[in-house]
Amino acid sequence: MDKIKTIFVGTPEFSTHYLNAIINDGRFDVVAVITQSDKPSGRKHEIIQSPVKKIALEKDFKIFQPERLKADINIASELKTLKADLMIVVAYGQIIPKEILEVARYGAINVHPSLLPKYRGASPVQSAILNGEEKTGVTIMLMDEKMDHGPILSQVERKLSEEETNDILHEKLADLSTDLLISSAIKFINGEIKPIEQDHDQATFCRIINKEDAKVDWNKSAQEIKRKIYAFHPWPGTWTMLDGKRIKIFPPTKILKQKNIKKSPGQIIINNNELIVACGEDFLKLDRLQLEGKKEMNADDFLRGYEDLNGKILA
Repeated sequence: MDKIKTIFVGTPEFSTHYLNAIINDGRFDVVAVITQSDKPSGRKHEIIQSPVKKIALEKDFKIFQPERLKADINIASELKTLKADLMIVVAYGQIIPKEILEVARYGAINVHPSLLPKYRGASPVQSAILNGEEKTGVTIMLMDEKMDHGPILSQVERKLSEEETNDILHEKLADLSTDLLISSAIKFINGEIKPIEQDHDQATFCRIINKEDAKVDWNKSAQEIKRKIYAFHPWPGTWTMLDGKRIKIFPPTKILKQKNIKKSPGQIIINNNELIVACGEDFLKLDRLQLEGKKEMNADDFLRGYEDLNGKILA
């Protein structure tokens, strides 16, 4: 069997697990990589290359970085000249037009970190944590012009732990499914898999997350707030306000059920040098925080920098 001439499309660290798996497998020939354009990052606005681009440069792959894939009128023609067998898409970050999806002989295969048709969209891993799902997984699917809509080739499930953050869960899902992508792609090309249409009536959707979504509402239960802290770590980072300054809250956190104590939501309780916050239901013990303009620190160090914190209200 000739090597499978493959166009890889992806951007973040999550995508690199699958690109490396394809490179190391030996049955694939990566003829091009499409990734997001270089972006300014951090306070100094340094231009940062995507993790996928860094690998592509190391391997001397042909790289495409259109600012907007839909608006690039020449890229489809250029891609067709590569005579690719397959396109593999993992967390690219843009809608891919039909004309691009059809440049490869066998079409485009997508890796989506949810059990489709549940959690179509941009934040499936965060949404699974936020909603307290008992299980999640990864879907390998054929792509069409609609978002996460195409027929399914294979799926793998795993149970969720309440202590898994967004970044950790992404890593675990990648470890769970890189081999599944390889085997599914080869079986599909060999005609050994019959794609199964999704039950579109069961579809649920999740949207792009922004920094404002990560603000804590202390009227929510401690369970809901803890899930947000874990779902939004490390980005965008859950936050609250104290005396006009922003404070980021990091995992781990611990839920405390103290029914005999009545406090207002957001009210701080200092007990044995522990920083505890009242929620709409139950209490949350915070272990790691970062005051605006300062470094991340543990609760002990944070409390040393404050006097009379007991009883103050986080907003």
